[in-house]
Amino acid sequence: MTDRPSVLFVCVHNAGRSQMAAGWLRHLAGDFVDVYSGGSAPGNAVNPAAVLAMREVGIDISDAQPRLFTVDDVKIADVVITMGCGDACPIFPGKRYEDWKLDDPAGLGVESVRPIRDEIRRRVEALIDDLADRRS
Repeated sequence: MTDRPSVLFVCVHNAGRSQMAAGWLRHLAGDFVDVYSGGSAPGNAVNPAAVLAMREVGIDISDAQPRLFTVDDVKIADVVITMGCGDACPIFPGKRYEDWKLDDPAGLGVESVRPIRDEIRRRVEALIDDLADRRS
């Protein structure tokens, strides 16, 4: 791991889970971590319910745009967190991979997205703690 760890969040559409996770990590870790996200089949826009749910906790992801993750994204990341991207995510030796099994917020209203948002926060907080421990 480099002096400043990097994390890549990958889900299918890069429109919900991975965008919320990236938003949480940027918000909670600040400059401690480089944050990237991408999708294996990116959607056209970030899920409006995810945007609203994050806005409720003071995090604005409305400017985020779904994008295709690249092999280079995976190569530069110290940690790759997948969220249902299946076999589309390439595996490189020496990388740390985690698969976060989370409900897909696609098509859900904000009331159903809130628990997903809160679970992502819990996991991001644990990730930050772990990255800080590895750095010391």
